[in-house]
Amino acid sequence: MALSRHDLLTIGELAARSGLATSALRYYEKLGLIHAERTAGGQRRYVRATLRRVAFVRAAQRVGLSLDEARTALDRLPAERAPSTGEWSRVAESWRSRIDEQIAELERLKQKLTGCIGCGCLSLSRCALYNAGDRAAAAGPGARYLLTGDPSQGPEPSPERP
Repeated sequence: MALSRHDLLTIGELAARSGLATSALRYYEKLGLIHAERTAGGQRRYVRATLRRVAFVRAAQRVGLSLDEARTALDRLPAERAPSTGEWSRVAESWRSRIDEQIAELERLKQKLTGCIGCGCLSLSRCALYNAGDRAAAAGPGARYLLTGDPSQGPEPSPERP
């Protein structure tokens, strides 16, 4: 069944409806997150179900998924129509553990920040975040002491600092 021009959205219409810039939509298309048909003049036309795909990508980003992870999930959903309840449930279930991990990480961060801000010690010898000699570099990139779940994994006080 051929789609009428009323069933298709221009990139400007998709941008207005989705709240994304046209440049972001072109980028999503380049990454394979969304797909457009082309008119004889080369203009993009998107099926209305693309709005759901864009919303899906934005939801994925809000829960911390990368665009690659969002694309992997989208590959399991139909491109030409809205997903069924069962199709969506399978994808949403795969996010559950990721969200639980993020919640646990945020709770650890909250506890460490509360202790750091709340104690007011401002002492490098007692501070759980002090990193004398860049010892944290061995553990990898990022805020190692804030992200670790075990407070004992934080740095030990440096004997050279008061």
